[in-house]
Amino acid sequence: MNTDKMMIIDGREIPIEGERNLLEVIRKANIDLPTFCYHSDLSVYGACRLCLVQVEGRGLVTSCSTAPEAGMKVRTTTEEIREIRRIAVELLLANHDQGCPTCGKSSNCKLQDLARRMGIDKVRFKPVHKSKPIDKSNPSLIRDPNKCVLCGDCVRFCHEIQSVGAIDFAHRGSNVAVLPAFGKDLASVECIYCGQCASVCPTGAIMPRSEVAEVWKALGDPTKKVVAQIAPAVRVAISEAFGGEPGTVSTGQIVAALKSMGFAQVYDTSFAADLTVIEEANEFLARKTKGEKLPQFTSCCPAWVKFAEQYYPELLKNLSSCKSPQQMFGSLAKDTLPAKLGVEAKDLVIVSIMPCTAKKFEAKRPEFQHEGVQDVDFVLTTQELSRMVEEAGLVFNKLEPESLDMPLGFKTGAGVIFGNSGGVSEAVLRYASEKITGVKIDAVDYHIVRGEEGLREATISVGDVTLKLAIVHGLKNARAIAEQIKAGKCEYDFVEVMSCPGGCIGGAGQPVPKDYQYRKQRTKGLYEADKTLQLHKSQDNHYVAECYKNHLGEIGGEKAHHLLHTKYHSRRRISDEDLDLVSGTAESKLVVSVCVGTSCYVRGSQNLLHGLIRHVEEQNLQNVVDIKATFCFERCNKGPNVAIGDVVLEKCTFEKACEVLGQKLDEMKQKS
Repeated sequence: MNTDKMMIIDGREIPIEGERNLLEVIRKANIDLPTFCYHSDLSVYGACRLCLVQVEGRGLVTSCSTAPEAGMKVRTTTEEIREIRRIAVELLLANHDQGCPTCGKSSNCKLQDLARRMGIDKVRFKPVHKSKPIDKSNPSLIRDPNKCVLCGDCVRFCHEIQSVGAIDFAHRGSNVAVLPAFGKDLASVECIYCGQCASVCPTGAIMPRSEVAEVWKALGDPTKKVVAQIAPAVRVAISEAFGGEPGTVSTGQIVAALKSMGFAQVYDTSFAADLTVIEEANEFLARKTKGEKLPQFTSCCPAWVKFAEQYYPELLKNLSSCKSPQQMFGSLAKDTLPAKLGVEAKDLVIVSIMPCTAKKFEAKRPEFQHEGVQDVDFVLTTQELSRMVEEAGLVFNKLEPESLDMPLGFKTGAGVIFGNSGGVSEAVLRYASEKITGVKIDAVDYHIVRGEEGLREATISVGDVTLKLAIVHGLKNARAIAEQIKAGKCEYDFVEVMSCPGGCIGGAGQPVPKDYQYRKQRTKGLYEADKTLQLHKSQDNHYVAECYKNHLGEIGGEKAHHLLHTKYHSRRRISDEDLDLVSGTAESKLVVSVCVGTSCYVRGSQNLLHGLIRHVEEQNLQNVVDIKATFCFERCNKGPNVAIGDVVLEKCTFEKACEVLGQKLDEMKQKS
């Protein structure tokens, strides 16, 4: 061994092998040095001071911000270091909401863990904590400032990985706090609901919003038939909550647990992912053939979609019109399952089990509601499902595996790998290759689109067609691609975007990782699950073929488009020029009137009214648009009816209303 690259840690020789700092070398030596503010994906912050070590000749240094050097002699624990760490943790506890038994982060809280490890049985400092209101405005997240330890992990992730900056440090000294802009709530800023702030938060300061109580209530209602769909990434992560290894495929145990809780049927979102591949690939090939609206962006990540709506509305036409697999499943299930299960549509409850917090927001979007009914009623994260398993008293690891229900439980490996970054691209390639060449392929692995880098490129020749792809995870990388496309500096055909590192396997609703290798293991688990299946291409899913034959009609046809496709709208904050458009007087505003009479009401006008109000607020259009509830347009059999200026829309949808609203505002702007 080369002694020129050795250092001494607690009396042991440890090699330096490219580690960025002392902390990484120390952890490689199997010493779990405590930290609050260090995360391998983020910049070094060095605020918590818990990772202090003693370096011979230098004294105490923070190991996260000190580069390793050959010959260094390091001690990771001394009486002085232990006392400094104890004091730091006690000070945090003194300024912290100590309702630990009822905190959702209780079993994974770093503050609790460190207090136990350091033998803290009392806090010697006077409590100075003053209770602050909890922010429950966000459909995906709950922010409790009373539990924040100011580690900055959430701030740095939002800035450095997602390039959003929805939260940041504010104030000075003892008043310093982590807040959304201008002290607003999370729903009033440009949060994309990805939840990665919650994933890196060491305490319960930011948590996924729980819908567990609502699901238990639905399960206990004898008039309801409750069914579940399981996302691909959930099956390779849930075992971690029960002491298992990341990447362990636990589909059978999940089904058994859900059936034991009272779910009538359990299906697989991978079925809908197979549908997505077919619809999206055909949409892509049509664009490629016509040479229009390229590149085509994927649209299955709701955080990415909201990001595009906020920052790049000019690229929305480049997004695939396909709904996400979650929403495709919900729409199809609400349309087909009532007759199959012998219930009315209003009594069918669809529960999604997802790795993602943004899926909660997505399920509540007005675009995915019909006549006041959501296509997906509730979204549970993997964390929430594990809590339900514990509440039910089930010993997860000892459950006998059960099978998914057919036909919506059948899938191919192409649908399963959707949970990995690069998985959507690979699944589309498996379909497009046969579609372009007309030749059946047996070699289905496209390793060229796989990998861990946040931005990857691939050029592939399929027959006489050359396809150039980009695979992106982390929205800072998506922003870079979008800027290049806007500037005309790159020519991609297809761009896959996922907001979470590694894709859905790294979603914020997954169990909090205990090992920095968890992404690799979860990713490996999904690719191995693909290998264990007999079918690996979406076009080979015979249940999907039957669905088209018996229910959807032709691929991309009228009914398929109605159930499986959608479109999105700009959420960009209006400019100063737009604000000057109208002075804000009632006489000069664009009036939008929504009929809430009985006939329109039962057709969903109330939800349409609320959706338009939210849209106007999100776009900061209050100064130029005046929304009113009204009676009656005397077109009761054609409701819901909406008047936007001098235009009356019959059988109005949220999408149509937003489209006409945008047109009217453009006309007003041109006249001003």
